[in-house]
Amino acid sequence: MIYNKRKQLIATVLVAMLVPAASATAATTQPVASAPTALPKIQTKTLRVGATGANVTALQQLLGRVGIAVPVTGTYAAETTKAVKKFQFAAQIAVSGVASSGTIKALVLSARGPRSVDRSGGANFGSDPSVTKRLGKRLPVVAGMSGLDVRELQTYLRRAGDKRAPVPSGEFGPMTVAAVKRFEAKQKRPVDGVADAGDVYELRIEVGQDASPGGSGDPAAGDVPTSLVPGNKARVTKSGLAIAPENAPIAVQKIIAAGNKIARKPYLWGGGHGRWEDSGYDCSGSVSYALRGANLMKSPAPSYGFYGYGEAGKGEWVTIYTNAGHMYMTVAGIRFDTSGRGNSGSRWQTEMRSSSGFKIRHPKGL
Repeated sequence: MIYNKRKQLIATVLVAMLVPAASATAATTQPVASAPTALPKIQTKTLRVGATGANVTALQQLLGRVGIAVPVTGTYAAETTKAVKKFQFAAQIAVSGVASSGTIKALVLSARGPRSVDRSGGANFGSDPSVTKRLGKRLPVVAGMSGLDVRELQTYLRRAGDKRAPVPSGEFGPMTVAAVKRFEAKQKRPVDGVADAGDVYELRIEVGQDASPGGSGDPAAGDVPTSLVPGNKARVTKSGLAIAPENAPIAVQKIIAAGNKIARKPYLWGGGHGRWEDSGYDCSGSVSYALRGANLMKSPAPSYGFYGYGEAGKGEWVTIYTNAGHMYMTVAGIRFDTSGRGNSGSRWQTEMRSSSGFKIRHPKGL
């Protein structure tokens, strides 16, 4: 099949990338072989149910090249609509089942595969391989790439149950290649370590999307505490719940109220990301949930997703500390953290901790 040949070609290219050329004296970009056959061309801007002919055939062939199987019939019917929806879901395009100009453009770019290899370890797919993008905005994702999409890929692999997947680093190296191969084998897909649109679709379906506004258990309604303590500093009770200070802004009081709802919930890797109301919460899921209580988040974010959150530096009331592996925050003088929990087993703690190695941010105005 053309699709399998293309996957084999990409895998061969990636092996070459990971083995430095003996004669290379500097990082230079070298062209590599093109795909086995020229890309099918679509000569129209939009395709939808009912369309027939060469353009539909080309669309179906392109879908196959990016890892989404669909019969090549030349007729745009239910199976093609489903395949287009899968690609749109993987590529983070509005899911409609209609192959719009934007969908076709993204599909063509994804189907091109690697066009050059940087001997320093980068792979070019028509865009900067180190640029920060959400997973799906550049496909396929391969060894040598780096950025937010690689972090998300690694996070999803771990959330899918692969305990050997690397801690999210944003660098697509051999451990990530191996993890992608394990996922592909599990899904009975071609095993090559190249995360194409089909792989990303299956991964996101298995892991689930991040909780969204208005979802079940969404804390954004923002309960306001009925009991407050005087002054500017919150207090932690013997039961591990926090009491907000009366001088704190309403947003801070709502953060504390939301944090209380999950303060004693168990730690669960990936918890609080797929849904607001969960059986447990990890560090970033916990912070996201509490901030959502004051409507300061739309959806949960991983720890590295907070690198650009709000404003830099410590806040007057709320400060967020984050790095690639962990995060926590302080609210009105107390700490909300999944690590180092005391006898009460609560995320709320009075003791502070070293902030060395953490990026420091705070919600605007707080």
